[in-house]
Amino acid sequence: MTEIASISIGAYAGIKRLTIEDGVSVSRDRNRPNITHGISVGDVGYNHATVWSRADRPSRMIVEISADEYFQKVRRIEGPVVLHHSDYTGKVLLRNLRVGDPLYYRVQFQDLDRSTRYSAPAIGNFKLASREPRNIRFGWSGDTAGQGFGIDPSKGGMLTYATIAEQSPDFFVHCGDVCYADNPFDSELTLDDGTVWNNLVTKETSKVAETLWEFRANYKYNLMDDNVRQMNANVPIFAQWDDHETLNNWYPGQIIEDDDRYKIKSVSLLAARAKQAFFDYMPIRQSFEKQIFRKIPYGPLLDMFFLDLRSYRGPNSPNQQKRRVPDNAYLGRPQLRWLKLQLSLSQATWKFISIDMPIGLIVRDGENFDNCANGDGPVRGREFEIAELLKFIKENNINNVVFLTADVHYAASHYYDPNKAKFTEFNPFWEFVSGPLHAGTFGPGQLDNTFGPQVRFNSVNKDMKPNRPPSEGLQFFGMVSIDAATKVASVAHYNRAGDKLWATDLQPA
Repeated sequence: MTEIASISIGAYAGIKRLTIEDGVSVSRDRNRPNITHGISVGDVGYNHATVWSRADRPSRMIVEISADEYFQKVRRIEGPVVLHHSDYTGKVLLRNLRVGDPLYYRVQFQDLDRSTRYSAPAIGNFKLASREPRNIRFGWSGDTAGQGFGIDPSKGGMLTYATIAEQSPDFFVHCGDVCYADNPFDSELTLDDGTVWNNLVTKETSKVAETLWEFRANYKYNLMDDNVRQMNANVPIFAQWDDHETLNNWYPGQIIEDDDRYKIKSVSLLAARAKQAFFDYMPIRQSFEKQIFRKIPYGPLLDMFFLDLRSYRGPNSPNQQKRRVPDNAYLGRPQLRWLKLQLSLSQATWKFISIDMPIGLIVRDGENFDNCANGDGPVRGREFEIAELLKFIKENNINNVVFLTADVHYAASHYYDPNKAKFTEFNPFWEFVSGPLHAGTFGPGQLDNTFGPQVRFNSVNKDMKPNRPPSEGLQFFGMVSIDAATKVASVAHYNRAGDKLWATDLQPA
């Protein structure tokens, strides 16, 4: 395995939070452990958080937590010994934390041969959720390092991450396509205007990922970027996956028949390795690691739900079945039952569901469909599960349900109106789409009228030439702000420059 060296892109201005201290080292100190790819924190709750990091050798992960940035009084947690089998990644679950604004954490790795020898520290901070009503602000987007657009240091790297960090959100939701394991990087891409995109390249990311080490290398590649590491250290990440962490438009049981790049033809085997790499490199609480779908309570105003539309679906098909059969599974019965139960139990004002594909936008897979949307008309195929969910929400008087998603590489706001739908047994709801974070940008997709989606905002022109590079600035993310006093949820779309493009206020029922 080729060890990825860190290449500094240069610090960006305007970030008031702490920065990583020697979070990634170009010249390594051979006499002690080194932190190779920064630190991150995720799945933050009322009194707990998960801290992630990676070392360059077998060593013990140590985390210290403090209420002040100078670490005058610390609580020390001895974490796991990181070994080769986990690619030297480790996680520490911080428990029994007290709400602070913010809390600071410091990560080091302890030498196993000499206990007094440590890596240089990496420092970050985060906020806990609060059991009392408190203003909440969080971001979401998806799609990192797609269409062959990797890290170009001359263009500032993955700049959208820096812009998100400037917003100082309480947390950030990555809605999927956290990496593109099926999109190798070439050293140069010639753009339409004749300029050249110059990628940093590594051996492993110069081909499609098939081995576990190659899947892990795609996560390490993204962590070569200063902007990504800086945001990860100071903004908790709530992550889910979609398809490109494994293979474009994949489904369980698929056999690769027409792609000579792959020696391994079993997508189920590729997906198992991809899932392991995802859990190795995302700061997901380890108790969740049997499944990606989960609920994270974030105070009386907000419950966050994260779905997995890949692991339980049937094969991609024309998606026109007139009744529900196993082949048109989408969420799958266990996940759908879990979601309905958790929504019915939720006492939070707002229920935000992070779903890795839009509901009403058609996403094709050749002559088949990758999404549930399958063209205008009544409920068919994978739409049966969505119809069941929406009907359940209505019949059980579950209010203030909002969907967040990415996947389609532009930003949009969709209002689903039963008065304009073919299936009408649901309450109106909003779906907000954002992305890409750092990938090619595409024009707006085709809507399916089954659930009556209406476009309220669209970030790109329908006549735009497809696959616009990140250097053109058409990279997008969204922000949600919930006011503790009024309980109003304000949703806004932003571009990479930090310009607010559109916003709306959602009144709580």
